Amino acid sequence: MADDDLKAEIERLQAENDALKRSSSKSLSLKVSQKGALSVYGLGRFPVTLYKEQWLRLLEMAEEIQEFIKQNDAQLKGK
Repeated sequence: MADDDLKAEIERLQAENDALKRSSSKSLSLKVSQKGALSVYGLGRFPVTLYKEQWLRLLEMAEEIQEFIKQNDAQLKGK
């Protein structure tokens, strides 16, 4: 392949790679684990897995968690 062809192919692959990264990082998915827990995929490298009761307790605290984040925004790091 000529240099121009290689450069064009590299650019195409980089654009495709960037598009895949953007689409996969934004989508979250839910699955039931083998042990019957709920796993949320797409937040990080590993899924967040909790049992039903744990999710319900956490969801009951949603407003408190949001308020805590607002109050401690300066100390919390973002990704």
